Amino acid sequence: MVETLHSAAPTWRFKDQTAEELHRLMTVDLGEDAPPLRLLRQLQSVVTREGAESLPEKLPTTARRVMQMVRDRVAIPRLKCIDKAVSPFDGFAKYVFEGEGPGRFEAVRIPLLHRPGDEKYVVCVSSQVGCAMGCVFCATGRMGFQRNLATWEIVDQVVAVQQDSTHPVRGVVFMGMGEPFLNYDAVIRAARVLSEPCGPAIASKSITISTVGIVPAIQRFTREGHSYRLIVSLTSARTEQRLKLLPVERVFPLPELMTAIREYHAATRRRPTLAWTVMAGVNTSRDEARALAELTRGLPVLIDLIDVNDATGQFDRASPEELKQFRDYLSEELGMPVQRRYSGGLDIHGACGMLAARFEPA
Repeated sequence: MVETLHSAAPTWRFKDQTAEELHRLMTVDLGEDAPPLRLLRQLQSVVTREGAESLPEKLPTTARRVMQMVRDRVAIPRLKCIDKAVSPFDGFAKYVFEGEGPGRFEAVRIPLLHRPGDEKYVVCVSSQVGCAMGCVFCATGRMGFQRNLATWEIVDQVVAVQQDSTHPVRGVVFMGMGEPFLNYDAVIRAARVLSEPCGPAIASKSITISTVGIVPAIQRFTREGHSYRLIVSLTSARTEQRLKLLPVERVFPLPELMTAIREYHAATRRRPTLAWTVMAGVNTSRDEARALAELTRGLPVLIDLIDVNDATGQFDRASPEELKQFRDYLSEELGMPVQRRYSGGLDIHGACGMLAARFEPA
């Protein structure tokens, strides 16, 4: 769904690039007649923070000629929200969207309301419709790949959630539907739009991009020196086990992946986060802890434990006793920080690994 300000065939779109990038594009085409950067920053601010409907009252003194040019040349695309569900247990909210291409995709609003006066949300966004990675414990992986999302479709997930929220969105995690690094350009551009001061102004360090291990993209991410956080989904440190769980292991095996992660650490001096989806009786043994210690020897890492959420029942969550024992193994063998990530929204199919564009029609 793409709404224009006026023209039926606009040349550019807000939310598809930063204000400065939009200004450069318009300057190439229009020369001195291009709208000033100051105006485009103002427009981007209104569009990404309050919505296009606020433009008339927010910019009443803008020159009529300039605004007409913007109306004729620039579209303001907007997602259609077709469903929303809020968990009565933990307050997680799941949104189902339609964009300008086929297929539905989801975003999850994560509440961080435990600090009075600093209540906020983090939004988990999708970067693709479906996913080609085929991770066996993930509902999105079972969908298969349908298409990449455009930059504006990623950005507008955050804009739509913010407009529906009583507290500010202060963080974004690319952990929804899809493999972000297989839509690299759109994802990085979306992160830039989300973090630009005249846009949502989300701090770069509060934007996290997760990958299942696309080695060339990790290397590119390192070369380009982005300040966004990087999380790599590992889930097993043993090749034979990882092959069963994450088919990407056939293409980018653990030795290549760890080389890329070590290069990332060497270039940034940041401690890489390795995500571990915990499955009862599958990847909680001392052998796994030992293999992980060997794999990361000499590399400071943070291990992020995530309970599996498999609606098919093929994989079960570890019991509290099994999880504690695995953490003890990690402490003894690895000696690195280990944290458990809360995966909320289980009852609304909004938890990690459950996003598959499920909704109940009205």
